[in-house]
Amino acid sequence: MDVVIQRCAGIDIGKKTMAVTIRTPGQGKRRRTETRTFATMTDQVLALRDWLLGEGVEVAGMEATGDYWKPVFYLLEDALECCLLNAGHLKAVPGRKTDVKDSEWIAQLVEHGLVRPSFVPPPPIRELRDLTRYRKTVIEERTREVQRLEKILEDAGIKLSSVASSTVSVSGRAMLAALIDGERDPAALANLAKGRMRRKTPILQQALRGRFDAHHAVLVREMLARIDAADATVARLCHEIAERLRPFQEQLDLLMSIPGIARRNAEVLIAETGGDMTAFGSPHRLAAWAGLAPGNNESAGKHRPGHTRKGNKWLGSALVESAHAAARTKNTYLAAQYWRLSGRRGKNRAAVAVAHSILVIAYHLLDRHQPYRDLGGDYFTSRLPDHAHVRRLVAQLERLGQHVTLTPNNPEAA
Repeated sequence: MDVVIQRCAGIDIGKKTMAVTIRTPGQGKRRRTETRTFATMTDQVLALRDWLLGEGVEVAGMEATGDYWKPVFYLLEDALECCLLNAGHLKAVPGRKTDVKDSEWIAQLVEHGLVRPSFVPPPPIRELRDLTRYRKTVIEERTREVQRLEKILEDAGIKLSSVASSTVSVSGRAMLAALIDGERDPAALANLAKGRMRRKTPILQQALRGRFDAHHAVLVREMLARIDAADATVARLCHEIAERLRPFQEQLDLLMSIPGIARRNAEVLIAETGGDMTAFGSPHRLAAWAGLAPGNNESAGKHRPGHTRKGNKWLGSALVESAHAAARTKNTYLAAQYWRLSGRRGKNRAAVAVAHSILVIAYHLLDRHQPYRDLGGDYFTSRLPDHAHVRRLVAQLERLGQHVTLTPNNPEAA
């Protein structure tokens, strides 16, 4: 097999130690192999860098193992070319599993060019990723805290969530504060409702009649404090993210022109992809990297259902969320695609398909620097011939139990 990279290294990284194998030209046509073990502390990683540079190593490949690869990659990337490799692409011969064997196998794969490096964005985008991902985590924690709050209220017989759309709305917070302070009169509590909630005063009085005790007050007070802390954290993170995204305002505007893409999800898309589509080469590769590409399962001429592969879960979840939002828009291509697919494939699959479409659209907008132009809600029906459209409508009515008889407006034309 041809040698593509003359001087390379394979690194198998653990939490405390890493095995490193280098492959360099030896005597004649032979290849020289040397393996050393290093600790993962910064001093040892710097010693590894000096050794690799001294051996003239051009490329170092390492397996994406948890977060353990990050400090090694970040300290080596300025000195030589680093390749982060998908663990699923590095399966070696079974029965020979050691750290040294793994590093040797990685070195050989890199040497012959048999692996494709994963996308690792530049440091500013990595920092932005950390911020957007932590913001998502805090928002999810806040949601879980609200759910815990609702469970405590149910335990106390307070059915506020059955009447109000949100337990922590302005009206809900006022009622909860009064409950914590000792107010138990349902009429007085319901009178704290504001805005449109005041129309629900009679049913609110019923919902607020329960057995809210002192220990409920302690728990609700602590949960509201955690929710307020999460809100403050999210606000600070949003401000920091907005400051770091000032150079990307054009890309943000292009992405927000897509139906269903709000600013927060546009920020996630920039943070996860870097906003530079040349790193992916094509929208199909980008969709596969995000885990939104349709699977392909064919053998012996038979096509079986193919599932989407695992990909970037942060980007995938943001796009699926945007797909559900796009489905609620009026007279748009994405909404038409969602409702066209959801009837026969289900809402979850339809959302993934629309998320794939959104990502492909985003790729072309960022690649061409052009705003989005919607194809319209009638795009799919306008492409059908008239007779095919008629057959489809008749089939829909018959599925609803109707008997259809067609009479053309112009009998002679029929």
